[in-house]
Amino acid sequence: MPKELAAWSITTMAEANRYIEEVYRPAFNEEFMQPPKDNGSAFVALRDPGVLDDILCQEYERVARRGNCVRFDGLTLQTPADRHRCHYIKAKVKVRRHMDGTLTISHGPRRLAWHAQNGEELKDEWPAAA
Repeated sequence: MPKELAAWSITTMAEANRYIEEVYRPAFNEEFMQPPKDNGSAFVALRDPGVLDDILCQEYERVARRGNCVRFDGLTLQTPADRHRCHYIKAKVKVRRHMDGTLTISHGPRRLAWHAQNGEELKDEWPAAA
């Protein structure tokens, strides 16, 4: 775009905006705006809405330390031992901050722990995607 504006000797923001509205956008639309080949929607229904919680989150990689603890955002999050593995020391884990503020710790596909925003472990009820 800068080279094209320079070719037209456009030097001000007002001239650039006018050029975009009157010249560039109509030419762009004429070239690229095509009717769809098929009628209908290209969107596919989501089979499992529970997966959105693991997609629409912030994800961080951490390494578990002594006591199965993970440091995250000034908190020490405990990862309890489970039947698959008694400890996760030096294992790379993923900490996810979900849209509701809760934190989960995962190792591969296995969710290990669920914590409130303040780091308190939540045991009563796991999120839907667990």
